[in-house]
Amino acid sequence: MLTSKQRAYLRSLATNESAIMQIGKGGISENLKKTVSDALEARELIKLSVLENCDCTPRESADELASAVGADVVGVIGRKIILYRESKDNKKIELK
Repeated sequence: MLTSKQRAYLRSLATNESAIMQIGKGGISENLKKTVSDALEARELIKLSVLENCDCTPRESADELASAVGADVVGVIGRKIILYRESKDNKKIELK
């Protein structure tokens, strides 16, 4: 679990990042879960965009993806989702 201070720090890092994936009409598939997991292993912090034609809300999408890939939801801002998962082998972000 992340503290509120850690979440705030991660949100600030993600501010300048663009969304690397979109969740659309098909929702969250197994292929999307694998791609998100691979991206988190490489980058630790990612931002996704939930399109308006998606069947579930951004919060529901964030919670489902986070539990599926073992990540923490840093924030849901509008239609953007920010996820974080610490990488054991490729650590890039130092949290205090």
